[in-house]
Amino acid sequence: MSNKINISYDCLLDFNKLEDVYHTIRLNTKHKKKLISFQLFKNMNFQNIYDSLSSKEYKHSDYNVFLITQPKCRLIMSEGMNDKIVNHLVSRYVLFPLIEPKLIEMNVATRAGKGTKQAIFYVKKYINKLKQNHDNVYALKCDIHKFFYSIDHGILMKKLSKIIEDKDILNLIEEIVNSTNSEKLKNIVAYQIKNQIKHIEKSNISANDKASRINELKRIPVSEKGKGLPIGNMTSQIMAVFYLNDLDHFIKEKLHVKYYVRYMDDLLLIHHDKKYLRYCLHEIEKKVQEELLFLNNKTQIYSLDKGLPFLGFKFKLKGKKLLLLLQKNTKNRIKRRFKKAKTHEEIEELKKNYNGYLINADCGSFLHNYQ
Repeated sequence: MSNKINISYDCLLDFNKLEDVYHTIRLNTKHKKKLISFQLFKNMNFQNIYDSLSSKEYKHSDYNVFLITQPKCRLIMSEGMNDKIVNHLVSRYVLFPLIEPKLIEMNVATRAGKGTKQAIFYVKKYINKLKQNHDNVYALKCDIHKFFYSIDHGILMKKLSKIIEDKDILNLIEEIVNSTNSEKLKNIVAYQIKNQIKHIEKSNISANDKASRINELKRIPVSEKGKGLPIGNMTSQIMAVFYLNDLDHFIKEKLHVKYYVRYMDDLLLIHHDKKYLRYCLHEIEKKVQEELLFLNNKTQIYSLDKGLPFLGFKFKLKGKKLLLLLQKNTKNRIKRRFKKAKTHEEIEELKKNYNGYLINADCGSFLHNYQ
């Protein structure tokens, strides 16, 4: 029996769906100038999107590329509104319905009703279960080297072709996936990095700070042709979640790891037997290489009595008691956010946002310091 679900390309040719995804984008887009510009000619823009999809001649436009240097150097690739709408359309009506049923429950990133909160819930639950019957609890934490920039287009499309039947849908997705292949994009990125390096070299900061920032800029990953997904695209998020789905099933069904959580490219295996986790690491390394990926040097086995860093927290067993502590860099990041807040309303909004994140953490009155 085929694993493919027959979703027709024609399901995308619907003005009501264009309106729905545009409404969602409006609510979540901070770039108001871009919205206003699109809104002025909304009907014409909708018609252009519809015509390009209907004729099957849609081409992804160039990205707006810029660098962010705080708190660390990152490359941002921003889509135009037309491309953003197509991305959301494909995600909502094709990728999510097809991919979601294939994913394991413990794959929690960018999925409705899951996310960081669910990941923390699983980790606490698994550690608490193991500590009841075992003196030692260990965690193998695997991290993929430059994950988004290393995803292989050919392998991704092969995976998608196993679950998508409609060739026109596959062609449309491939157009989006291959949007990182542009030589122009690569030149723009190189130019931005070069300019930023010149700016740092002329600045008045110390020689050590200059060297550190320049090295950070030089380490910014740039996708090779046939590799990488742009961070921030709606389709990129769900396709990245899906790319390691075979690995998830391998860990659960072949390695028989009962206590496993994945948050995007952070893989966490929790077990009482350190030797077995070493074996799992060896097998995962081989499996990851089949996907043309590699584990980075952050990958290691942690003893819970020493502490496990994960998603900004440190999970630590003190005897039989599990503590959930804030990592130092997480505290510093939160402090910077509060320092930038200028009004009482902004501070209260930040506290409201962080309360959900910190509610189960053993961090005392950390947020109460910001009145």
